[in-house]
Amino acid sequence: MSRPPPRGRTVMRTVFAFEVVSLDGYHVDAAGTLDWFPADPQLEEYSRGQGEHIDTIVMGRRTFELMASYWPTPAGAADDPVVAAFMNGLPKVVASRTLSEHEWGPTTFVADDVAGHVARLKAGPGRDIAVFGSSTLAGHLLAAGVIDELRVAVAPVVLGAGTPLFAGAPGPIPLECVGAREMGASTFLTYRPASKT
Repeated sequence: MSRPPPRGRTVMRTVFAFEVVSLDGYHVDAAGTLDWFPADPQLEEYSRGQGEHIDTIVMGRRTFELMASYWPTPAGAADDPVVAAFMNGLPKVVASRTLSEHEWGPTTFVADDVAGHVARLKAGPGRDIAVFGSSTLAGHLLAAGVIDELRVAVAPVVLGAGTPLFAGAPGPIPLECVGAREMGASTFLTYRPASKT
C-alpha cells in the first residue's frame, strides 16, 4: 500500500520515455524507419496499457509527423483503436523550430527550452507524461534531468547501421537498471537516473 506524501510535499508527475532499440543500439534503421521492429502482441498490450496512466505526450517533430500521418486515419483506428484513441485525444507537446501549428491536435509546439516546458508541466497536476520514440529529444531531456524513467524494448535484431538511441545526448548519464524481463521476443529494460533511485 502506498503512503501519502509527507505534509508540505507534492508528488510530481512521472515523465517516462518509451523506446525501442536493436541489439546493436539503433533506434531507427538506415532508412529512418521503425519497420525493422518485430510485431509482438505482448509489447503491444503493454503499450496500450500505458495510455491509461498518461495525459500528455511529448514528441520531436519527425516522430510527430510520422504519428500524425497514421493515427488520425481510418487505418490507424482499425489497426489499434485503443492506441489511436489516446494518441488522437491526448494533448501533445512537440519540440520543433519549424512547425507552429498542425491540424492534428490538441498540440503545443515548443521551439526553445523544451526541457523547461516539460519540467513545468511535470510540476503541475495531472497524470504521467510520456515521451514516445523521439530518442534524440529523449536523450536531451534525460541529460536535463527531466526524465524519471526509461522503458526500453531491445529487439533481437542487428541492424548494422541507423540512428543510435539517444544520439547526440550529452553524457555520461549514470543510470540504474530497476527492471529486466522478457516481453515476447524482446527484452524489456527499465532504467532510472542514478540520482533518482
